[in-house]
Amino acid sequence: MAETKGKFDFAIDRGGTFTDVFARLPDGRERVLKLLSRDPQNYKDAPTEGIRRVLEEETGQVFPRDQPVDTSLIGWIRMGTTVATNALLEREGERTALLVTKGFKDLLHIGTQARPKLFDLEVAVPEVLYEEVIEVDERVVLRQDGCQLPRKDPKRIVTGSTGDSLEVWRELDLERVEKDLRGVLSRGITSLAVLLLHSYTWSDHEKAVGALARRLGFTQVSLSSEVMPMVRAVPRGYTVCADAYLTPKIRQYLRGFTSGFKGALKDVDVLFMQSDGGLTPMEQFCGSRAVLSGPAGGVVGYAITSYSQMEKKPVIGFDMGGTSTDVSRYAGQYEHVFEATTAGVTLQAPQLDINTVAAGGGSRLFFRSGMFVVGPESAGAHPGPACYRKGGPLTVTDANLALGRLLPSFFPKIFGPGENEPLSLEETMKNFRHLTQEINLFLSSNQSQVSANGVNHSHNSMLPNSQSEMSVEEVAMGFIRVANEAMCRPIRALTQAKGHDTSQHVLACFGGAGGQHACAIARALGMKTVFIHKYSGVLSAYGLALADVVEEVQEPCSLQYEQHSFSELDRRVEQLSKRCHDTLCGRGFTSGQITTEVFLHLRYEGTDCALMVTAAGYPSNTQSCRAGDFRSAFTRRYLKEFGFTIPDRPIVVDDIRVRGCGKSGIKSMYKTKTGHRQAKPVTMTKCYFEGGYLDTSVYLWEELPCGHSIQGPAIIIDKNSTILVEPCCEAHLTEEGDVCMTVGSDPHCALGTELNTVQLSIFSHRFMSIAEQMGRVLQRTSISTNIKERLDFSCAVFGPDGGLVSNAPHIPVHLGAMQETVQYQGDVILSNHPCAGGSHLPDLTVITPVFREGVSRPVFFVASRGHHADIGGITPGSMPPHSTSLQQEGAVFTSFKLVTGGVFQEEAVTEALMAPAQYPDCSGTRNLHDNLSDLRAQVAANQRGSQLVGELIDSYGLAVVQAYMGYIQSNAELAVRDMLKDFARRRRQQTGSLEVESEDFMDDGTPIRLRVQINEEEGSAVFDFTGTGTEVWGNCNAPRAITLSALIYCLRCMVGQDIPLNQGCLAPIKVIIPPGSILQPSQNAAVVGGNVLTSQRVVDVIFRAFEVCAASQGCMNNISFGSERIGYYETVAGGAGAGPGWNGRSGVHSHMTNTRITDPEILEKRYPVILEQFSLRPGSGGAGKYHGGDGVIRKLLFRNKVVLSVLTERRATCPYGLQGGENGAAGLNLLHRADGRVLNLGAKTSISLQPGDMFCLYTPGGGGYGREEEMTSRPQTKRRRLNETFLERGSVFEYRMAQEGV
Repeated sequence: MAETKGKFDFAIDRGGTFTDVFARLPDGRERVLKLLSRDPQNYKDAPTEGIRRVLEEETGQVFPRDQPVDTSLIGWIRMGTTVATNALLEREGERTALLVTKGFKDLLHIGTQARPKLFDLEVAVPEVLYEEVIEVDERVVLRQDGCQLPRKDPKRIVTGSTGDSLEVWRELDLERVEKDLRGVLSRGITSLAVLLLHSYTWSDHEKAVGALARRLGFTQVSLSSEVMPMVRAVPRGYTVCADAYLTPKIRQYLRGFTSGFKGALKDVDVLFMQSDGGLTPMEQFCGSRAVLSGPAGGVVGYAITSYSQMEKKPVIGFDMGGTSTDVSRYAGQYEHVFEATTAGVTLQAPQLDINTVAAGGGSRLFFRSGMFVVGPESAGAHPGPACYRKGGPLTVTDANLALGRLLPSFFPKIFGPGENEPLSLEETMKNFRHLTQEINLFLSSNQSQVSANGVNHSHNSMLPNSQSEMSVEEVAMGFIRVANEAMCRPIRALTQAKGHDTSQHVLACFGGAGGQHACAIARALGMKTVFIHKYSGVLSAYGLALADVVEEVQEPCSLQYEQHSFSELDRRVEQLSKRCHDTLCGRGFTSGQITTEVFLHLRYEGTDCALMVTAAGYPSNTQSCRAGDFRSAFTRRYLKEFGFTIPDRPIVVDDIRVRGCGKSGIKSMYKTKTGHRQAKPVTMTKCYFEGGYLDTSVYLWEELPCGHSIQGPAIIIDKNSTILVEPCCEAHLTEEGDVCMTVGSDPHCALGTELNTVQLSIFSHRFMSIAEQMGRVLQRTSISTNIKERLDFSCAVFGPDGGLVSNAPHIPVHLGAMQETVQYQGDVILSNHPCAGGSHLPDLTVITPVFREGVSRPVFFVASRGHHADIGGITPGSMPPHSTSLQQEGAVFTSFKLVTGGVFQEEAVTEALMAPAQYPDCSGTRNLHDNLSDLRAQVAANQRGSQLVGELIDSYGLAVVQAYMGYIQSNAELAVRDMLKDFARRRRQQTGSLEVESEDFMDDGTPIRLRVQINEEEGSAVFDFTGTGTEVWGNCNAPRAITLSALIYCLRCMVGQDIPLNQGCLAPIKVIIPPGSILQPSQNAAVVGGNVLTSQRVVDVIFRAFEVCAASQGCMNNISFGSERIGYYETVAGGAGAGPGWNGRSGVHSHMTNTRITDPEILEKRYPVILEQFSLRPGSGGAGKYHGGDGVIRKLLFRNKVVLSVLTERRATCPYGLQGGENGAAGLNLLHRADGRVLNLGAKTSISLQPGDMFCLYTPGGGGYGREEEMTSRPQTKRRRLNETFLERGSVFEYRMAQEGV
């Protein structure tokens, strides 16, 4: 690219609130500028105004605002923009239609079928981006060796780009498509997204539709095969819709931007930042690659400025803004993800792994049930924090102001209604005094309650010896510490998930708010160095100036990585590399400026864990392809991330990707002035720290000479940020003018065992973090699909009495069950028996005691429960629909010693896993290797938990850690008591009674009855299931632990806010279950259906008693099929129940399950089945003022002989409506035989199928709420601001969503 000497170069980041401008002047100097992104009174477009101001001020010439800017002095312009992100968040994209294969019109509405928030009864899912759907009667299917479908007519055979053969079952009818497209155009929709199944490999049908649509006059046509040709129809569909929805908005913005310049910037090199951290020419900038355009510049900025090629010390990027904080990692290479969710839309496109958490300067502060809570709600830009003088709430910014860490005199006077006043310390302190009063009232009332009772009753056990009154400063400091801990959790998760040590990183801090928290966060994570660049306030803009131009090409592949495929791989890599090289040459780069890097998307055959691998550092050899030794690179990285390899398993190439870079970033030559003089503070102030107020020096960054050190406490201020140098920390200025801080250890005062409400919140985060880190180890080191990829496991920490302390993440059916298991035991043991707290036999729990020197009994327990794909029994998968005894469901463990003297008991556990073979028609485990590997992984996860508990005790002492364990349990108890008191008060006012009851029925007529008596004064309740039907001859019996899990789930939903999920939830509850009933069966009763079906009915009964909402589908729709060679299991969505103020969501999982469903293209690629239809079941939701959600229709056509097993409920009884709302429709299981017969299979069956048979599943709808006649018009479920509800993103968030989607 040509040098632009003698001209002005601009790098501009247009954010939601501010636009940052970095300019390199003709004489080599640099300038930065910050201005409001929207200021219609003064200018039309902020980036244009920024350029105009710099040109006018530096040249002395007049550049009038009302005339296009002269471009003769401009060399290049680079921009990052949040235009696409904002259009997605605010749903203000182009009106779009989706054209999709027939039978799949609702595919993107259903998506993965998992709900985003486990405990929200109103399932808030962002609406789809299209407003109309056209179904096209076309179909291609992958050819399969051994397919036995009867051939009626010869099919056209085609070859896809992956090398796969496909059959065209139904050809495209272009006349019909043209008629449908004209209809859409006539309604004013001009943007079209096209998604046809298997078009990632064979795209002829999509291309034909695309050509037709463009000819008809559609202004934007996005084809999924062009936007992102990767297998998996759902994320590819979301991506192509986002492209069609956002690209016209980007084009519109670009037209507006270029119109502000002479010649519409024709002779200026204009580049835009993409989500992957590379620049692309303005005309190539498109919607699906633009969503992280803004934050990507910041990642490039810190990566290039703070990573040292010499030291090679990895860096954590910490960008704290107003509403959220972005966290990312750089260790010499950008870390990309290829599928991530933004604003509820999953995009399949290369994007930097930027993890957004809902904690920023504007995060709101709450005191709930004795606990300090920060966020996720934000004050936003309007009204903003309390100190903005617009009546806003208390936020993290206010807490910093109250502690003296922000100095109003150094802020511009832009606040208040007239936007002409300074920050208001008075407003902040007034609000804090009010909150402090509330906190002290809570503390004193709980103290007096204990004194009055004289006895330490269980329901106020958290209260004795709690701290004396808190000061305003202590309260503000408490919130800062809780906010810091909330931001540490994703950093730990991001590093430890991939096997890295968090403490061995540098913290690179940028963004407006991060400098006040950097020292505390680095200290909490064990980091020793904080780096803050001189342009940290505008680092995203500066990063644009440093970035390279990137051209990426990618295509799918189905080859195995082995010798006979290398020539084909080499040919395709060469072809893609040439395409990249030629494109970059066409943009003005010389060959010497261009580098290309090859990536292969690799996985072990039969697994879903694919890694995008580069061969950098692994040169080619005789056993590799020419681009490098990818086998060694893959196995090394797999070992690092997952702790093992599978040496005898073939490696499959899913995609080939080539990333070409044109080196074009500037090199910053600016050096700050060196000086022998000492740094002089401009003023002194008082700042509050743990030990009270300390004298704190205040320095202006621009006046600091390099080389000198500043001891904390100190404040360093520049135009765009405030940096707090805490006590025991030291800051110095580098030659380049950046601040580097050395973080010393914190001489914090010893914590006592009395309750400190701030520490309560921090310990809650720490205990949860231990359980989360255990889960990461388990996922990394396990081998089976169920645990490693479906994430069907839970990890938890328990007290010495076996009581649950923290459980993360949450699988509802594990919530209470694991506690029962731990309380039954006492050694390093393995257990799954229902009488010992088991849920069903495939869920194996490994329990490890934590010992402490000098203490004879365990001081804590840690446990992990994982769902094993097979443990023997009468059917593969150990989920038989017709089992009548426990022995038919697989291997049974009550208290099996798994590790003795540090030795894993492989021989004994193998014998136990093979033991079911002794029973008639039963087999031992069919997958011993995976069982043993996963059990070892569970032991390793517990070992990590034990180590982390030990480290916590080392830091605080055993007495303190156990005391806070008790306080956290009591905090959950308090939240449940408050909820019960509130319900009792409302109930008494309405009916005069404090008793509620309800019943519902299983399909076989078995009743489940519940009577609840509430004590309003204590906030306690008795849940009495007397009258429930007896144990059944079948497998719908539910062990007691299942009822407790369902009860904890219901209590958490009714509390309606985040509380620690532990045994405290059940402390105010007495549960009576009659022995010998379906909810407390005998020792050898079959229970597999109780776990997946009866648990849902228990939830229905509890919610009916409390009149919370109408019934959801009340079933998990367990479908499995298999043969000697394959086995497959899925649960299928239905309708959610409506409630007071909301319609039920259609096509979603509810209550005790949240499993994701296999993508249609993966299902057809791996199994002998064709998915004929997957759509909503119209009219199945109950009518009412608020209508229930619809169930789904799912039709599976089988290509080979298989055995189909169906385990379902709500086929005879309907999900109830509430308050006059109508019932949802019952489900139906039909079999269409190849000979034309149609059979109703009933709710539970196992049947042999022939090729050509089709199973049709119709799942139940949700019940309606309220009488239909009460409504004058169809109520709209209230629209939430997506940027508040769906803010989080990144690999840590995706992992949590996947875990909750089990």
